[in-house]
Amino acid sequence: MSADQYRIVFDGELVAGVSPDTAKSNLIRLFKCDAGKIERLFGHGSVQIKRDLSAREADRYLQALHRAGVQARKEPESAKGFTLAIAEYAPAQPSDAPVITEQMACPKCGHTQPAAIECCSCGIVIQKYLARQALQGETSAQSHSTAHPYAPPRAEVGEPPAEYSELKVFTIHGRIGRLRYLAWSMALMAAALGLLLASGMTFAASTVLGVILTGVFGIGFLLVSIQIGVQRLHDVGWSGWFMLLYLVPIIGTVFPLVVLLMPGNAGPNRFGPPQQPNSRAVKILAALWLLVPVVAILTAIVLPTHQ
Repeated sequence: MSADQYRIVFDGELVAGVSPDTAKSNLIRLFKCDAGKIERLFGHGSVQIKRDLSAREADRYLQALHRAGVQARKEPESAKGFTLAIAEYAPAQPSDAPVITEQMACPKCGHTQPAAIECCSCGIVIQKYLARQALQGETSAQSHSTAHPYAPPRAEVGEPPAEYSELKVFTIHGRIGRLRYLAWSMALMAAALGLLLASGMTFAASTVLGVILTGVFGIGFLLVSIQIGVQRLHDVGWSGWFMLLYLVPIIGTVFPLVVLLMPGNAGPNRFGPPQQPNSRAVKILAALWLLVPVVAILTAIVLPTHQ
């Protein structure tokens, strides 16, 4: 065999900055073969790609492979090595075969290079940098205008604030408005009257049991009253500790009227979003308070006539 014949050998080494997937894709285009053939070039040590080449032809093959992202070498035909016969897939003019190298621009410094995990210029890890910028909301104008394969989907971090607060009776958290405060107070009053009637009936059977039930119902009524009162104060933007003003002489007789008439904050305050819109049931229960003075007046008129 003549001494001026060479073959191309590949040891699995890639050009700096080129990923294995990009190199394999370029080799498929270069050799016009299936992916299985190209996969056998990697992980088998020294693999012969092309043989029986002149020095000039071997150099042209090396240039084409380098553009594809592969570091190969030429050896005289007398050298030994593991051979993978894919030479029949090699084009006649390798230097003319189109090789597409996936390019990207660094989102930090703008350096253009083959697709890689790190920037060859500034050394940042692309994915970590983009994730950090997305969380901080400080992505530079260059990263907004430059397309690259590692750009994450842009989305707001965190959930949007709730439009309305969740309504819960048995808690001191949250807010309720004036109408709902009246409605809940009316429902509480009706429940208290029913429970007191039930406890009063137990006195006929046992005085001790009647006293215990009356005390339990009274404590429960007081706790729920405090809870809805605190929520009403929160709607105005006041602390629940203002409930202690009910215990102050004179002020304690005026303050409940202030709590009832004071309008709540239109938007969110430090205690949360505003209440949900009032339902029809809330409006009906609140309107029942208008009957209380009428019932009281009728009771005052009727009772003396029966004495």
